[in-house]
Amino acid sequence: MQAPVPRLVITTRVSTATRGAARCHGNVNGVLTIDSAIIDAIVAHARRDHPDEACGVVAGPIGSDLPTRHIAMDNAARSMTFYEFDSMEHLRVWREMDDNDEEPVVIYHSHTATEAYPSRTDISFAGEPGAHYVLISTREPDSDEIRSFRIVDGVVTEEEVNIVDATVDA
Repeated sequence: MQAPVPRLVITTRVSTATRGAARCHGNVNGVLTIDSAIIDAIVAHARRDHPDEACGVVAGPIGSDLPTRHIAMDNAARSMTFYEFDSMEHLRVWREMDDNDEEPVVIYHSHTATEAYPSRTDISFAGEPGAHYVLISTREPDSDEIRSFRIVDGVVTEEEVNIVDATVDA
């Protein structure tokens, strides 16, 4: 008997009418537009590292707000309730993005036992005001809750997530 396929739960989505504009311009009115292959890679990383929190970055061209390159990182804290980029890996990845004229468009991590919403610690450590903060909850074994937020000066604003298939929606 084949194991059930995990169900993906996206809490917000944009209409098809908005899809083209969001894809061309990245963030339109609080929308994260992201390729399904990148979402699949993020979810796979979160599932692979469970029960510890997983973390990483999706880089994109500077100023584009377009997430194009997934970079899975190690959780140096190796914790079920906290994530921390390894300082040397963090430096290497940010230098690599700089060399490639990229910036962190998405910073993601998983919550293993709670909903996909930033904790007080997540909010206090959010240091990239231009980034989308994506959280994945892996608390349910058969579904993945994905939500995106902007966190600026301690203020959390949830935004819609528009998942596109670059091979079809191009």
